[in-house]
Amino acid sequence: MTLPRPARPARRHRARIAGTTTAVMLSLVAAVVPAQAATAPAPGAHATTGTTARPGHLDHKALDEKLAALRRAGMYGTYAAVREGRDEWRGAAGVADLATNRPVEPQMQHRLGSLTKAFTAVAVLQQVDAGRIDLDAPIARYLPDLVPGERGRKITVRMLLNHTSGIADYILGAFPSLLKGSTESLDTNRHRHFAPEELARLGLQAEPTGKPGEKWSYANTNYVIAGMLLQKVTSEDPQEYITRKVIRKAGLKHTYFPASARISGPHSKMYESFYGLISPARDYSTYDMSWGGTAGALVATMEDVNTFYRALLTGELLAPAELRQMQTTVEAKDEEGNLLMHYGLGIGAIDTACGRFWGHTGAVWGAETVTYSTPDGKRQMSLGFNRSKYQQLDATGHIKPGPIDAATGAFQAKAMCDIDVPAEPRRFAHPAAPKAPEGLPVPLTRPLTPLSPGR
Repeated sequence: MTLPRPARPARRHRARIAGTTTAVMLSLVAAVVPAQAATAPAPGAHATTGTTARPGHLDHKALDEKLAALRRAGMYGTYAAVREGRDEWRGAAGVADLATNRPVEPQMQHRLGSLTKAFTAVAVLQQVDAGRIDLDAPIARYLPDLVPGERGRKITVRMLLNHTSGIADYILGAFPSLLKGSTESLDTNRHRHFAPEELARLGLQAEPTGKPGEKWSYANTNYVIAGMLLQKVTSEDPQEYITRKVIRKAGLKHTYFPASARISGPHSKMYESFYGLISPARDYSTYDMSWGGTAGALVATMEDVNTFYRALLTGELLAPAELRQMQTTVEAKDEEGNLLMHYGLGIGAIDTACGRFWGHTGAVWGAETVTYSTPDGKRQMSLGFNRSKYQQLDATGHIKPGPIDAATGAFQAKAMCDIDVPAEPRRFAHPAAPKAPEGLPVPLTRPLTPLSPGR
């Protein structure tokens, strides 16, 4: 298929594409949970309170059925974990390998994409607590050669973590064929190793998305630089530090930065469709994830994701002051001004009919993930897909919601709020149906959006 060609010069397009793709996200589903009962906080407000999901035990049978409906809707394979207090449910539906029909299993390891950002943010905030990092200090204090001059003096550590730095994403620099409407660079870079310095340079050399502190604009470059900051102040490889001080501290057993292009534990193949541009879908489960680094390289099980968020939200990983900073939010809006969520430091908040949830979404080549937890960590849901960008685009370049989106929304509504909604395609109500960027959408730039009424 032919995707829209850039309507602006490549340099301008390069600078704004990350912001545009905030509308291209897993959580824009067709069947949704109304949020009319929830009240959103003002920008910068601490968002730690709110009603929670209905108390009680999980409906295991209903969750099994909702997940099976995702497979019937066309998703190759999916796995999920849901918790309500001590009551836990794990499920899987579909196949892990299209050639052999090997089934997916609940405990399969999965590439998390941008869920990695919360782990990196926790590590930075631990150093804030230790007095080695000041959130409101300019990044030039720590990395003067990386971000020199006035720019480095105006961009703060906080701006990196809440995506208000104005630094552009590096994705199009790392995968240049995307600007030409081709996915060739996905294949040529399969075993290429990117140094963090190279990724940071690509983002910093691109046209800024705004002035420092002006607005929220999602960019993986921010979290690659955060990893470099960690290395500077700890004198330790940032991935090793995160493993030791965050992953192990949370008690996670199946979460790690991969040492090679392969996932070491039981896993599914991970199929990329790229909105019909790759047909049939191609397996990218073997991939050098240095291009994600401290912004998106982690592997984990869905159960481990829930365990991490419960440890985080109940204060096991951060001191109270730092957790409050992590949950201090800015408004995250798309290019048309629609409010997508309230974004903190590596995590985002959405409001639903059953209250506030904290979490993030992630997407890498062939894999997508979404996680939500109530503020007290009691009600939790994590969901992984083994097929990415499965939707089609209409003649105007907007994503057409389909059966998979509807089934995803129905599962999320049941898992989060014990609400039953129809698993059938509907048009998007808020924000407007997301439009693909001028050119090709990019992965990892998958922030949350509220579960909102479909019509």
